[in-house]
Amino acid sequence: MAFKPNDCQQLSFDDSFIALTEREKKALEKSWAKIFADEIFPAIDEERFSVLYSDKASRSNTPVNVIIGALIIKELFDYSDDEIVENLTLDLHLQCALHTTSFVEQPVSDKTLSRFRKRCYDYETLHGVDLYHDCVKNLSGKIAKIMKLNGRIRRMDSLMIASNIRFLSRMELIYTCISKLVVYLTKKQPDIIPEQLKHYADPNDYNRTFYHQRNGDMGAIIQTLLTDSGCLLHLCGTDFEDATECQLFTRRLSDQTVVENEKRRMRTKEDGTMNSSALQNPSDPDATYRNKAGKQHRGYSANIEETVGKNGSVVTDYQYDKNTHTDSQFLQESLSAMEKSEEEIILVADGGYDGQDNIALAKEKNIRLATTALIGKEAPDALADFEFNEDGARLLKCAAGHVPISQSYTKSTRQCRVSFDRNHCAGCPYQEQCRPKIYKKVASFITSKNASNRAKSQRYMQSEEFSSLARLRNGVETVPSSLRKNYHLDSLPRGRQRGKFFFGSKIAALNFRKLFGFRKGLGNYAQNPVLV
Repeated sequence: MAFKPNDCQQLSFDDSFIALTEREKKALEKSWAKIFADEIFPAIDEERFSVLYSDKASRSNTPVNVIIGALIIKELFDYSDDEIVENLTLDLHLQCALHTTSFVEQPVSDKTLSRFRKRCYDYETLHGVDLYHDCVKNLSGKIAKIMKLNGRIRRMDSLMIASNIRFLSRMELIYTCISKLVVYLTKKQPDIIPEQLKHYADPNDYNRTFYHQRNGDMGAIIQTLLTDSGCLLHLCGTDFEDATECQLFTRRLSDQTVVENEKRRMRTKEDGTMNSSALQNPSDPDATYRNKAGKQHRGYSANIEETVGKNGSVVTDYQYDKNTHTDSQFLQESLSAMEKSEEEIILVADGGYDGQDNIALAKEKNIRLATTALIGKEAPDALADFEFNEDGARLLKCAAGHVPISQSYTKSTRQCRVSFDRNHCAGCPYQEQCRPKIYKKVASFITSKNASNRAKSQRYMQSEEFSSLARLRNGVETVPSSLRKNYHLDSLPRGRQRGKFFFGSKIAALNFRKLFGFRKGLGNYAQNPVLV
């Protein structure tokens, strides 16, 4: 299939729009479809997706901007693939929004969307480039410009996304992996399966194993599962190691069991806790486990960056990964991908994004990272007035203005051991905060530039400007709640790659809703001193 840009978007003589009455045209002009057609559809960059198609002469592709527009509208109204295809055929709103009113037959079929997603998945797997993420990010930036948001103030937050899987006990997980592998082998080479393993291919065997047994038999069932696992592992050898079912089976054995005295048994606390990346359910191998704020999460986490201004806010970037990915990692990846800004950007986030390394990385990009909380032990206020050299290897002056007579630097801990004249520290008003060890001639203590920076952050958190930023950050909490309520965030398709694609469509739909509110004057935006 060859790539061809969708250049023909003018009205034809038999266009369905021409046949409308003036009243109908006026209603269509006032609808969401008009704003989508004028602002979103022309902003979709088709050329970036040309790499998904053949460069040889062949049948032309379905217009990419129509496909992407349909994917966004699908999330906007919570349609399924079949529903968006059917509604595009019958609904003039959708045809107007996607510039297809002149088409004799609508270009989107029942397989168009799924095949386009598959092309994007395969390209990302092969080249490591997420074309759809780049497209949504580009659209978000254009929406921000339309809403006159200059990007000087941004806020960031993360959210947990539950995988659409059933919780399995350790025993159920072992059984399920064995069963899936036996079913796979039954289809490929049924003759090699021994008689004692054939019952795993029976759909009713699960109920017989777990619901028709007494609780006292559980120990015997586990031992049987472990014995059958060993038999199955020996049976497969290296002949089926490329099969997904075999890979999940061996991964489960590694996660849940250990071999002791040539005998396999279940892993216990004495063997060390299981890794949070352990298999949770073979239906979604990418899902991971995380305990956050006293709650158990199985699935993924997302990170959103929102640009804020007096006219509202737009989610201008997003990330999606396993839920073992920390806020700090999300921030570092986001900052690394950014170019240095000419104008200083203020990025407001919660305490999970704090850290001296993160602050330093943000500074390199001309970004001032303002976190509303600090992680770790509080630093004495006097350290905020300490002066260090650029790399923090040398203390230039203490809070009282004295220069050390000697000092040494430990690179591994980034700490300085400094010595002052005894008379400078004895009786100093900051003595209780520095807590030096007083000797006959000198007084010494250990300090660091990180501690000084932390003290400066603590002092800044008492300012009126910081209070305004803290109030501003709270607004980003509405994005996760809106995504869950309006876009069914916890019902994403299984798998990190597929989930990220659908998450991007939901972000694009959310941003269009913000744009629609802006164009119609429906937004009620709270004024903030920081934004004025």
